Amino acid sequence: MSDKVLCIGEALIDMICTDKGKSLSTGNNFLKKPGGAPTNVAAAIAALGGTVELAAKVGNDPFGKQLIEVMEEFGVSTKWILQDNDYFTTLAFVSLMEDGERDFYFNRGADGQLNRQEVEDIALEEFSIIHFGSATGFLPGPLQTAYQGLMQKALLNNIFISFDPNYRHLLFKNNTQTFIDQSWNFLTCCNFFKVSDEEALLITGAATLTDASNILLEKTKAVFAITLGKEGTMLGFDHQTHIIPSIAVSPVDTTGAGDAFVGAALYQLSKKSFKEIQTLSLNDWKKIITNANKAGARTCEYLGAMEAFKHLSNDIFK
Repeated sequence: MSDKVLCIGEALIDMICTDKGKSLSTGNNFLKKPGGAPTNVAAAIAALGGTVELAAKVGNDPFGKQLIEVMEEFGVSTKWILQDNDYFTTLAFVSLMEDGERDFYFNRGADGQLNRQEVEDIALEEFSIIHFGSATGFLPGPLQTAYQGLMQKALLNNIFISFDPNYRHLLFKNNTQTFIDQSWNFLTCCNFFKVSDEEALLITGAATLTDASNILLEKTKAVFAITLGKEGTMLGFDHQTHIIPSIAVSPVDTTGAGDAFVGAALYQLSKKSFKEIQTLSLNDWKKIITNANKAGARTCEYLGAMEAFKHLSNDIFK
């Protein structure tokens, strides 16, 4: 039985403006941080002791090389992190304005160029779980078709499918409906998904979280987690929902907490066969989500997702 997880999606560099209250045009100082939701999930799985590969595309430039080096330091296999000679590594520039709003500019490059033919070469039978981390995977381009093709292949090979839509308003503000439509395509096919409370409301079109969870219970067959911040996590299992309490922490930075949550859940699931996962009880799932909450909370205690993951280990599950 394989315990290997495959994460697919964007690998990028976050350029975070450290001049508080400044816009991107007026800020002068930026902190360079490796990122991308599926990249974070892969790093979290590896930090916990799991076996994981990342399928992504970066530029043949210093930023791409840094992303590969960071993944290798965590123990993530970089066999499927491909370097593109024609496109620069994707950069996301972010600044937190005085009014609390984010000034955001997305300089998309190589991450969107991972194509269907390239992912066709991945031997899926080597993996027990495949995780789709969305965000940029639902934007038009080669990565979008690679996502769709790999999901179909995973379904045909009976591989456990995990999904996190990772909605970014600034990427989809002019075309939210395409994000919702593509999310439903994955929600109805996957075996496990994680959404935030805001994403649950957006995707279902519901006015309340209770209504949203009922729609997700009705329309999907997956076990799901709706993260509620300090309130914990709502677990959807066997036509019912259950609140799993969070862990009290003094947060320093919430970046990457959701990715750590997903990574911790997938790490635990990777130790079981597909058949074993299908027979997990409510108490089994409550334990998995409780441990995932611990990983998310631990991540909030450090500045930056990758820095936080250095402090992750499966000791936190004890």
